[in-house]
Amino acid sequence: MTEITLTIKVNDTDQLVLKNDLLDIDTWVQDAMTGKINNCWKRMQTEWTTKLMNDESFTDSIPSNKADFVTLVTSRSDYKNRKARDEASTP
Repeated sequence: MTEITLTIKVNDTDQLVLKNDLLDIDTWVQDAMTGKINNCWKRMQTEWTTKLMNDESFTDSIPSNKADFVTLVTSRSDYKNRKARDEASTP
């Protein structure tokens, strides 16, 4: 998977509003994204560590580093991302 660049459009008025509280809008957005990634990672790690430990057919070791863990989880046949989970639960 390749890196993506995200673009956020903020009009002049909203920029002034943000600058009232923020030293640097870009830094705040980057920090907010880092925080979101960290929270999503913690939830994914917790959820899937439990699933793997409870899966009697899974006998391999659970990777201790993030990249290998994510690769293991996302390559499993029972893995569904958020969009797929939502689609599966919609009648």
